[in-house]
Amino acid sequence: MGQKNCKPQPGDLIEIFRPFYQHWALYVGDGYVIHLTSVDDESSSLWLSSSSIGATRGKVKKQRLEEVVGKNRWRVNNKYDRKRTPRPVKEIIHDAEQWIDEEVPYNALTDNCEHFVTELRYGKGVSRQARKAAFGGIATLGLAPLAIIFPVVGAATAAGAAVVAGVSGVVRMAFSGGKSKRSYH
Repeated sequence: MGQKNCKPQPGDLIEIFRPFYQHWALYVGDGYVIHLTSVDDESSSLWLSSSSIGATRGKVKKQRLEEVVGKNRWRVNNKYDRKRTPRPVKEIIHDAEQWIDEEVPYNALTDNCEHFVTELRYGKGVSRQARKAAFGGIATLGLAPLAIIFPVVGAATAAGAAVVAGVSGVVRMAFSGGKSKRSYH
């Protein structure tokens, strides 16, 4: 369900409002986006299943915006433009296209779909929802249904998943000198 008043331009960040989280994509023109998805599921983004919280691999895909959005709401959201200077559009698109069909490292807190598109646009990957998740936002992790159905078990599962994802990111960063091993630009 696309917004009729949204007219994305190449290089724009697209925020897709899915239940319990936002999925992010990069608009590349002619109705297409490039985004980070699950390796295991051809149709999903990474945070759609409970198994994706522990996922370590993602796949970069180019798909029609309407296919990625489905029945969800979406908007153009270049939210860091006031604080960061976007890279030139031709460079953003060129670099994004180099990653199509590639498998890349994935971590819900340090290398997710929002990190992917913000690194392409600004040269530095940032994820506000991952930051919220790291500080206890279980709804951001997509595990809120567990907390509603099984308050104690759901909260423990979400906390455990956040700790595992966070520890793996910290360990990886420690061994890489504090830098991510990949660079999308």
